[in-house]
Amino acid sequence: MGERHEVVVVGAGPAGIFAALELVRHGVRDVAIVEKGRPLSRRRCPSRAHGCVGCPECDIMSGWGGAGAFSDGKLTLTGEVGGWLAEYVGSERLDALLDEADRIWLEFGATEHVHAPDPKAAARLERAATLAGMHLTPMRIRHLGTDRSPEVLGAMHDRLADEGVAVRLDAEVARIVAEEGRVSGVELADGTVLEAGAVIAAPGREGAEWLAGQAAALGIGLANNAVDIGVRVECPAPVMEPLTDHLYEAKLTYFSRRFGDRVRTFCMNPYGEVTTEAYGDVVTVNGHSFADSRTGYTNFAVLVSQSFTEPFREPLTYGRSIARLANLLGEGILVQRLGDLMAGRRSTPRRIAESIVEPTMPSATPGDLASVLPYRHLTDIVEFLEAMDALAPGLAAPSTLLYGVEVKFYSTRLALDADLMTPVDGLYAVGDGAGVTRGLLQSSASGLVAARAAAARRAQTPPARANG
Repeated sequence: MGERHEVVVVGAGPAGIFAALELVRHGVRDVAIVEKGRPLSRRRCPSRAHGCVGCPECDIMSGWGGAGAFSDGKLTLTGEVGGWLAEYVGSERLDALLDEADRIWLEFGATEHVHAPDPKAAARLERAATLAGMHLTPMRIRHLGTDRSPEVLGAMHDRLADEGVAVRLDAEVARIVAEEGRVSGVELADGTVLEAGAVIAAPGREGAEWLAGQAAALGIGLANNAVDIGVRVECPAPVMEPLTDHLYEAKLTYFSRRFGDRVRTFCMNPYGEVTTEAYGDVVTVNGHSFADSRTGYTNFAVLVSQSFTEPFREPLTYGRSIARLANLLGEGILVQRLGDLMAGRRSTPRRIAESIVEPTMPSATPGDLASVLPYRHLTDIVEFLEAMDALAPGLAAPSTLLYGVEVKFYSTRLALDADLMTPVDGLYAVGDGAGVTRGLLQSSASGLVAARAAAARRAQTPPARANG
């Protein structure tokens, strides 16, 4: 059995949702969104109390709103970070797209407050970062909060439902169907075929491996991005206040002395808590902060970017293998005091209890990250924390906690043109899962790009295609 739509959107994260909103705005009424996860009202993660229990579908990663529904909810209002969309559309157009995407978030209830660094404080901190051998990127950030993001994304769902968009949740796409170089629809896991003149693939980070497999089957070229592997750092909030009071999120980049690797901070959560997320059979660490409540701690990721050369072609597998080893040793997430790591010993429950930092993830297992992370990554991370201690004195203290591992799977980028269309006519790929973005706002903007191109083609006024 089958059904026909003008456009099928695969994935209901920000990229897919914004694509559907834009299609409707351009008069495309027969739109379907297919998402393998559950509705917001049924997304429940037991990891806080029990650790990851291996749900068939991870409610943190899948479902309406995607991973963004229960993320920290930060909209980074600059094109300097958050992905590579500028490589397709140009920096000037990206700035305009981000402004448009931000206005849509506001329309559906995002807070109007923006964390904007004071120019004098930002200049002072940039100078201090330079003296420490680091680069600081001051950013304007609109913070929704993990507690408020579902409400905003729920309002988007209701709007699309009111507009007649067919929202199919708990429905997994088995494959993208194409004939003679043109997309013709998708086939669901239950055998249902949804025919469509255009397909926008927005499977998110959790679906990156699936999308890479679809691309290979369709003969679409793939390029490996660097896989990001590291730890999540947790320390007393006052230690980070010299940065977070002025910047909210300090985006720091560093090139290690020992190996020359790029090391960076990611997803800083002032007064937040450490959480988990699952990619299939592996569990990794993440962090949240809330709009209406605070803890006494700040957490952030320190990630090492690593690219691979021939003949190795599987960075996703590499990242998964490291995460799987941590899961094996810790039955989930490992936690270690920095002082224990530097002393060459594992952390124990007693040593963790003696720390001034009480873990905000009580289910994490005290252990030894040196038994998991490659020497190269561990060396880079320690070097980074020592350099960062000049900006936030006390960060490199023995009581600072390191959770592992954190892996960001942005590892496969499809061959795309300036409209984010693949060489398969009518098939677009957007968001984090396509290797185009790595943040909420750029992901949302990428959905706008593909939707406008698909709507223009439907109206038989296709924009000029560009090589990408």
